[in-house]
Amino acid sequence: QVQLVESGGDLVQPGESLRLSCAASGSIFSIKRMVWYRQAPGKQRELVAALTSGGSTNYADSVKGRFTISRDNAKNTVYLQMNSLKPEDTAIYYCNADIQRVGTFRFDDYWGQGTQVTVSS
Repeated sequence: QVQLVESGGDLVQPGESLRLSCAASGSIFSIKRMVWYRQAPGKQRELVAALTSGGSTNYADSVKGRFTISRDNAKNTVYLQMNSLKPEDTAIYYCNADIQRVGTFRFDDYWGQGTQVTVSS
């Protein structure tokens, strides 16, 4: 069994910062890509930032220069540092990862339960 658990969501004012964490636990052999998505009310889920096991990153244009994705491989954890937050960043943020479980030869897609980020004055 594998679980992804996000944390760090909060209510903040515009211009402030937050750091989200997503910890993967369970019978994990390898993690390939780790990704942050978000979904605002009435909108489709969108990719925010992605990080491969090789260190390549990809960001949505709307967050480039403000958000940074990073990971701690020893802890199977991915982070999203969010600076200069704007009201339009308000959404539920979800963690997604491609994980190979111990004893298997394929990577499966896992999702966390989401963490709420609200940016409002």
